[in-house]
Amino acid sequence: MISKFAFPTTIHFGPGARHLVAEHLKQHGVKRPLIVTDKGLAALAILHDFAESLAGLEAGLEVKVYAGVFGNPVKKQVDDGVKAFKEHHADAVVGFGGGAALDVAKAVALMAVHEGNVLEYAWDHPRVRPITKTLPWFVALPTTSGTGSEVGRSSVISDDATHVKKIIFNPVLLARAVFADPELTLDLPARVTAATGMDALTHNVESYLSPAYHPLCDGIALEGARIAAHALETAVKEPKNLPARSDMMMASMMGAIAFQKDLGAVHSCAHALGTVVDMHHGLANGIMIDHVMRFNADAAPAKMAELARVCGAGNTGESFVEWLGAIKSRIGIPATLGGKGVTARHIPQLVEIAVKDTCHQTNPKPVSAADFERIFTQAL
Repeated sequence: MISKFAFPTTIHFGPGARHLVAEHLKQHGVKRPLIVTDKGLAALAILHDFAESLAGLEAGLEVKVYAGVFGNPVKKQVDDGVKAFKEHHADAVVGFGGGAALDVAKAVALMAVHEGNVLEYAWDHPRVRPITKTLPWFVALPTTSGTGSEVGRSSVISDDATHVKKIIFNPVLLARAVFADPELTLDLPARVTAATGMDALTHNVESYLSPAYHPLCDGIALEGARIAAHALETAVKEPKNLPARSDMMMASMMGAIAFQKDLGAVHSCAHALGTVVDMHHGLANGIMIDHVMRFNADAAPAKMAELARVCGAGNTGESFVEWLGAIKSRIGIPATLGGKGVTARHIPQLVEIAVKDTCHQTNPKPVSAADFERIFTQAL
C-alpha cells in the first residue's frame, strides 16, 4: 500500500512508490529529466530499471543520467551535474540515491538557473548570493535511510580543496514530491544500513535534545527515535525485512523534518571528521553519538531519560548512553575512532573545525575547544 501525505512536501510512501514517478513528471509537463545519482548506483539494475521506466514507450521521457556523485559531495560534482543538465537541455531534476546524491541534485537544480559559485549560496557566506529564480521541477527518491535529505530544505556541499562543508539552506530547495520506496533499500549492505541508520537516529536524538523551543519537532523527533531504535538492528541483520526497511525510511524522514529545530555537538564532531579524514557522515555520527551523549547527560537528564524510555533502553540518561554503545556493537559500528585511522595527531585540527561548526551552538550545554578535545580524545 502506498500512502500519500504532505509535511510540507508531498510524500508518496510505500513499496512500489517509484513506479509513480513517470506519471507524476508527465502530469507536470516534464519531458527531459536529468537523473542525478552516484557512481555506485550507476552500475546497478535498480537504477537501470528506474531509468527505463521513465524512458519506456508508455512514459516516453528523454532521460539522461548524471552519475558523478561519490563520497562526501564537493563543488566539482555540482558543476559537472549542471553541465550535464544544460547539455541535455533538461527541464527537471530527479534525485536518486543516498544523502550525497540528493544534496547534489538540489544544488544542480539551484545552479542550473543561477550564476556564480554554488558555495556562494551557503547561508554563512560573507556575501551570500540571493536565490531569485524558480528552480527546475525536482523530485527525490531516497535509496538509503539516513540523512532524510529528500524532505530537507538544505544541501551540504564541500569545498574541493579544504573539504570544509558548506550548507545551502532555503525552502526553495525542497523537493516538489518525494517517492519514498523502501524496496529501493533492500539490497543495501549491512555496513551501509548500519551507518545510515545511526545517522537517522542521531538526527532524531539531537533534535529532541536541542534546547530550542519547537514542540512540534520534539514530538516528531521522539517518535522518530522510537521507530529507529526498534527497527535498526532488524534492518541490518535481516536486509530483506520490508517492515524494518520501511520503518527506517520513515525514521530517516522524521529526523530530517525534526532537525529544522537544530542539531548538536555530535554533528559538529561528524562534520570535523568528514573534513579531516573524509569519514562517511553516518559512520562519524554513529561512532561519536554515545561519547557526546555521555558529555551531555548532566545537562538534559529528563529528556535523555525519555529517550531511554521510548528506545527500550531503561529510564535514565545513563542507561540511554549504555544502550547506544550496545546497539553500536550489535550492528557493527566501531566503538571508537582509532580503527578508522584517526590518531592523536588529528585532534587539534578536529577540534578547530568542530568549534567553528554551528551545530554545537544548540547542543544541550555549551561545548568549548577543551571540551571537544576531551570528547575526541576519549573517542580514540
